[in-house]
Amino acid sequence: MTGAAGPREQAGSPASTPGPSPDRRWLVSGELAAIVLIEIADAKGFIPISKTPFLLLLGWLSLRLRGVGWRDVGLARPASWLRTLTLATAAGLALELFSTFVTVPLLSRFVGQPPDLSDFRPMVGSLRLVLLFTLINWPLAAFGEEMVHRGYLMNRIAGIGGGGRWAWTLSLVTVSALFGAGHFYQGPTGMIQESISGLLLGLVYLAARRSLWMSIIAHGMSNQVAFLLIYLDRYPGV
Repeated sequence: MTGAAGPREQAGSPASTPGPSPDRRWLVSGELAAIVLIEIADAKGFIPISKTPFLLLLGWLSLRLRGVGWRDVGLARPASWLRTLTLATAAGLALELFSTFVTVPLLSRFVGQPPDLSDFRPMVGSLRLVLLFTLINWPLAAFGEEMVHRGYLMNRIAGIGGGGRWAWTLSLVTVSALFGAGHFYQGPTGMIQESISGLLLGLVYLAARRSLWMSIIAHGMSNQVAFLLIYLDRYPGV
């Protein structure tokens, strides 16, 4: 549950990486260790609700220590909010419909089981829970996860790799795989599907000249469509 080409809304291109300070080995090693610890703690059930706030704090510390701001990785105000909202909404709708009716059915047949979304089963027919998940969706999933995965991790990995085309390609693939692995509770089909979703959201981010607003809105809209389908009991695996 979670491409369209976007406007040239950010200064800089996907072939470059922001930040005046060179990478320091101790900082890279510390970040890697922190990410591993957070992922292990999450897998062991030591983190309540979501690991996203912890990763977001780590991203903020990393950017600050390197003299980089969130605006530098895509949170700058877009040239046109209307255009951004329109394109991002369309991208989010396309992503979720493609997932629900194409990739999830194909992956379910290939793996032999649908994604395990039983945690969302109580939302079927419950408008109250749909509204509750909506309130959680935008700040935690859409905003938080995009800030972490596209804003922090993609830029960080690409920067370590030198910021060239191959570095961004490696970053896109690596972070998409991490995004999918973070949905381990959905089983193998869910993890593969979320890796694909992460890849598509990463492409939206890059196509929009690293506009986080594009991927944030697309991510949020994709989830909202999923909530509607779950409410109607039309979502596979629920």
